[in-house]
Amino acid sequence: MTHTTTDRPTRETSGAVVPVLAFAGIVVAVMQTLLVPVIKDLPQLLGTSPGNATWVLTSTLLSGAVATPIMGRLGDLYGKRRLLVASLAVMVVGALVSALTSDLITMIAGRTLQGFAMGAIPLGIGLMRDMLPREKLGSAMALMSSSIGVGGGLALPLAALIAQNTDWHALFYGAAGLGALAIVLTLLVVPESPARAEGTFDVLGAIGLSAGLVLFLLPITKGSDWGWTSGTTLGLFAAAAVVLVLWGVMELRVKAPLVDLRTTARPAVLFTNLASIMVGVSFYVVSLVLPQLLQLPKATGYGLGQSMVVAGLLVAPLGLTMMVTAPVYARLSAKYGPKFTLILGMLIIAIGYGAGLGLMSAAWQSLVIAVVLGAGIGLAYSSLPALIVGAVPASETGAANGLNTLMRSIGTSVSSAVIGMVLANTANDVGGVAVPTMHGFRVSFLIATAAVAIGLVLALFLPRQQRPSGASQLRASSEEDANLECAEEALRGFRGRVLDAHGVPVARASVTLIDRRGRQAGATLSEPDGSYALAVPAQGSYVLAAKAAGHGPLASSATHTGDARPVGLDLALPGETVTV
Repeated sequence: MTHTTTDRPTRETSGAVVPVLAFAGIVVAVMQTLLVPVIKDLPQLLGTSPGNATWVLTSTLLSGAVATPIMGRLGDLYGKRRLLVASLAVMVVGALVSALTSDLITMIAGRTLQGFAMGAIPLGIGLMRDMLPREKLGSAMALMSSSIGVGGGLALPLAALIAQNTDWHALFYGAAGLGALAIVLTLLVVPESPARAEGTFDVLGAIGLSAGLVLFLLPITKGSDWGWTSGTTLGLFAAAAVVLVLWGVMELRVKAPLVDLRTTARPAVLFTNLASIMVGVSFYVVSLVLPQLLQLPKATGYGLGQSMVVAGLLVAPLGLTMMVTAPVYARLSAKYGPKFTLILGMLIIAIGYGAGLGLMSAAWQSLVIAVVLGAGIGLAYSSLPALIVGAVPASETGAANGLNTLMRSIGTSVSSAVIGMVLANTANDVGGVAVPTMHGFRVSFLIATAAVAIGLVLALFLPRQQRPSGASQLRASSEEDANLECAEEALRGFRGRVLDAHGVPVARASVTLIDRRGRQAGATLSEPDGSYALAVPAQGSYVLAAKAAGHGPLASSATHTGDARPVGLDLALPGETVTV
C-alpha cells in the first residue's frame, strides 16, 4: 500500500532545531537516573520491601526497551515529530502520576509511563536526517545520540541536590516541567519531516517483540533477587528465546514488518548493534561504581567520604564531556569515517578503565576518570547513529535507530545486573549492612574493559562504508563538501523536473523513490525551478511518485543500471485540482 503524506514541511529549518531536539533527548535520559540519589531510601519512602521497591526502576527500563523500536517505526509511518511529542506527553503524564503518590503500585504505573519517552532519541535522530543540511548532520546526530549519557550525568547532581533539600516528589514535578517545556519548544521550532515509510504498522510484531523483550529483560534485572539458577529466572529466559524466535520467523514473512530483519542482518547494521551492547555495558559501569566509591566513608580505608551532591558533581563531567565531544566527532568522522571514531572511542574507554584501576584513592582522580570515559563514550555513542543511518534507507531511519538504542539499553541492563551481582558477592558485612569493597570496584572496571575489548573486535568487522545513500551525508563537514557529494549522488540516480499539465515547473512538489519491494528508498522536494535529484541505493527498477498541492498524484516507473550517468525523467503532474 502506498502511503503519501499531506504534511508540507519546509527545508528551511531554524538553527534552534538541533538544540531543541538535543534538549528533548536530555530530558528523556533524565528519567533513567532521576531516582538514583534516593534508591536506598525507596523501601522506606514507599512503605514496602527492598525487592518490591526495585520495580520502580525496573518498570522504567522495561517500558523504555519496549517503546524504543515501536515508536521509531510509528514515527517512520506517521511522522517523527508527531510521535516525539506523543512520547514526551506520555512522560509528562507519568511524572505527574508519580509526583502525586507514595503508593507502590501507582508509582510503578507512573514510572512505566515515563519509560515510554525513550523512543524520543531515535525519533530525534530521524528528524535530523530528514531535515538538516549535510554539513550539520554529523555533529547534530552525535549530540542527539550522546544526550542519553549527557542527561544521565547531569541528572545525578541536580537530583541529589533536590532530594537532600526538598521532598523527593519534587523530582517528578521538575521532570514534568522539563517535559512540558520540551513539548512546547518542539512544536514551536521543529517542523514535521516529509519522509514516510510504506506499509502499515505491524501490530502482531509489536506485541511479539514486547513480550520477548519483557521475558528477556525481566530475569536480567531481577535475577540477583530471584537467584540466577532459580526456576523462575531460567524459565523466563527459555520463554524469551522461544517467543523471540517465533517473532523473528513471523517478521520475515510480513510485508511491512516492525523490524526489517533482512536489513538488520546486513554486516554494517549487525556489527554496529552488537558493538552497541558492549558500549552500553561499559557506559553503565562507571555510573554504578564511582558514586558509591565517592560516598563510602573514609573509615572503610578506601571510601572517599563525599556527600551525595559532591559525588554527583564529580561524576557530572562524564555527561558534559560527552556533549563537548560531538563537534570533535564531526571533524574526525568527516575525515576518517564513523567506523574509525567508534574504534577510537572504545580505545579511549579501555584506557580510562585501565587507568581507573589505579586511580581510586582521591576525589580528583574520579574526576579524571569521568572526563576520560566521557570522551571515549561520547565518540562511541556519536558514531553509532551515523553507522546505522549510512546502512539503511531513509524510510527506516526511525525504526533502525530505535533498535540500536534498544541494543544500548540491553547493554546497560546486563551491566546493571552483572555489576550488581559482583558488588554484592564481594561486599563486606558491617553491622548487617553490605558494604562494597575495593576488590569489587576493580573487578567491575575489569568487566567494563573486557566488554570494550569485545566491542573493538566487533567493530573491526564493520565493512568499509560506501559512498551512496545516507553514508555520504555523514562524511561531509563543510558546505563545499556537501555540495560536491550532492552532485555525485545526482550522477548516480534520477534527476529531472516536475511540471504541470501545461509544462510549467512546479516548486516544492514531493518526489518519492520507491523500490521494487514497495519501500521508500529516497524522498525530496523540487526546487523553485521544478528540478529534483534523487540518488539510488542500488541498480534496479523503481517507481517515482510525485505530488503537489492543486495537482493529482503521479507514479512513473524507471530503471537505473547502476552506472555513474544520471537517468533523466521529467514528471508531468495531472492538471485536475485535488484536496490536500
